Amino acid sequence: MTVKIDEHIEAEAIDENPTKTAEIDEQIEGETIDETPTETEAQAGDDVDPAGGVSSQRGRRWARVLAFGVLPAIVLILGLAVGYAKWLESSLRDAHLARPESVRTATESTIAMLSYKPDTVEKDLTAARDRLTGNFRDAYTKLTHDVVIPGSQQQKISTLATVPAAASVSATQNHAVVLVFVDQTTTFGDEPPTNSASSVRVTLDRVGDRWLISDFTPV
Repeated sequence: MTVKIDEHIEAEAIDENPTKTAEIDEQIEGETIDETPTETEAQAGDDVDPAGGVSSQRGRRWARVLAFGVLPAIVLILGLAVGYAKWLESSLRDAHLARPESVRTATESTIAMLSYKPDTVEKDLTAARDRLTGNFRDAYTKLTHDVVIPGSQQQKISTLATVPAAASVSATQNHAVVLVFVDQTTTFGDEPPTNSASSVRVTLDRVGDRWLISDFTPV
């Protein structure tokens, strides 16, 4: 009986010791595991704060750069681009309008310059001179006063010009070139009238709000 009791006691001792040892080991490991993240988080917290401060300072510097440097430059560039676009649109619109206006003026002025009667020649050609500008105006004035007006009055010369066709060669806001086709009927006294056809390259410049002829070249 004594031997059996001793064996039973030893068996219980053997069964209990490993269990207690394992529980103690698990408790120690748990405490070690719990403490390690806490220290790591503390270290991480110490590292994040300075970095966050530097990042904040950099953000404020970039904000000042944007506010006082980059944004005004962008606004200026956008303003210039909008202004250029409006100017270009206006120029294209004016050039588009210049074509029909210059063709109409070249047609009417050509008829006025080349049409006159002996009784009204001075009045007719003086009025036509107001449609001209620059050196061409001076040359036309001299030619009509020295040659055309006296010749028409003395020889009873009359002319009637018509323009069957005219076409724009080029046109900008203030300058245009028009090709004008002219039919002209000329009468000398009692003689039968004679007809002629010609073409003229008419150059016009805008002076104020009017198109005026600055050159008149037969082609």
